[in-house]
Amino acid sequence: AQTLGLMFISGFFATIAFDLWGQLISPGLGLPALSPHGLARGLLKTLGLPSGNFAGYVMHFYIVGLIGYPVGWLFIFAPIWRRVMGQGHWFLPSLVYGFGLWVFAIGGLTTIAGLPFFLNFTSITWVALVGHVLYGIVMVAVIQRISPR
Repeated sequence: AQTLGLMFISGFFATIAFDLWGQLISPGLGLPALSPHGLARGLLKTLGLPSGNFAGYVMHFYIVGLIGYPVGWLFIFAPIWRRVMGQGHWFLPSLVYGFGLWVFAIGGLTTIAGLPFFLNFTSITWVALVGHVLYGIVMVAVIQRISPR
């Protein structure tokens, strides 16, 4: 229960930061807006699953943001990082994890969803990079802040 709470809380704040950047700040700066639920819808459609707006938002916010990415950090990336690099400050591994999320989502899932590889490296690719790195940093910062020592 404690781990689930940690995942949901850290994933919530990280997803909010991602969406704040990608759907409010970046367009305010004249950059493209991210549409992660659109990517999720495309992926669901490719997999033959229900792909309406609701399904896209559920996939993006709940399944990926609150569960998938936090699970990846807590049970895969962080243990491997600690084993290889040792116990150090959380900032660098969170940045690397966010970069990895970007490679996974924009380099991999977009291709599976039928979109161009890394979205042809257009400006939305770089907005997504900032968003995913921001997600990683915020998620791990929240985990560090609320984890029992």
